[in-house]
Amino acid sequence: MKPARNLFVPNPNPLDTVVLVLDQCNTLSFAAATDPMRAANRKSGASLFRWRFATAEGSAANLTTGLTVTGPPIASIASCDLLIVVAGFDLAKHATARLSASLRRLTQQGTGIIAIDGGPWLLASAGLLNGHQATTHWEDLEAFTSKFPEVETRRDRYCLSPPFATSGGASPAIDLMLNLIAIRWGGDLARRTAAAFLYDPVPEGRWQTPSSLPRDPRRPAVVTQVLDLMAQTLDDPLSIQSLAARTHQSPRRLEQLFAEHVGQAPQSYYLHLRLTEAHRLATDSPMSVRDIGFATGFGSLASFSRAFKAQFGQSVSALRRGSSVGTNRK
Repeated sequence: MKPARNLFVPNPNPLDTVVLVLDQCNTLSFAAATDPMRAANRKSGASLFRWRFATAEGSAANLTTGLTVTGPPIASIASCDLLIVVAGFDLAKHATARLSASLRRLTQQGTGIIAIDGGPWLLASAGLLNGHQATTHWEDLEAFTSKFPEVETRRDRYCLSPPFATSGGASPAIDLMLNLIAIRWGGDLARRTAAAFLYDPVPEGRWQTPSSLPRDPRRPAVVTQVLDLMAQTLDDPLSIQSLAARTHQSPRRLEQLFAEHVGQAPQSYYLHLRLTEAHRLATDSPMSVRDIGFATGFGSLASFSRAFKAQFGQSVSALRRGSSVGTNRK
């Protein structure tokens, strides 16, 4: 077995790369993996990445937009420097023994692996991420943590834990690929590659602070800062006084800003975020009702049940009877 390879070190040599594309992966995640390689080659005037595609079994992979990607089965790939695994939906179905065996074989040969969106689920299913830090798409984090307790799951945009790198989705994947380019071939090439997409990379040090909330450029920065704090503390909500103090505002001023730019009081919006997350957990995970309540900051089952029913007009149990609950996104 070859020693684990860390690709995130300065090295002028090109990377022989295989992109493993799974059925129902997101098109944007696929592009986030591949287009930075194309742009880096173009901007550098050299073939820094030499890539080819592979699929799970050799049949065409159908992306979420209807595009198809063809390639040989991953089992036929003898070797490569870098394997990029792009997956999205139906992860449990994709995590076959045959695919896991191929991932383990390539890892044992010293291949570095980048897993994007749902890709970390497949690595973890193969037992490769045990003892490693990893992240995955934010909608799957709770289920991922529960299913793979030996993985140190983090709520980061992306994680580096050689020989693996994992990304939580399309936008973080661009940052991850730009980081790889910057470390191996220099920051100037990474900046020129980002400029090819008119893309502003996440500032250094911010890739460990993800937010699923959309940015509204019309909102004051302090409102965006409070929304980020809310999104990061759904399981242990802060008081409005604490939110105000952390952003150097008075509670009254914070109330005024939310009324003007969000359209509701901060307490109401915070509760809305927590219950929206609870609804997602109820439909996308097998967590118990009590655990969902604790995961969204409710101290008792009774208080959670009342708030959930008031928001959605039905209990968690009634919601689940009318939906399919799985261990990953559908």
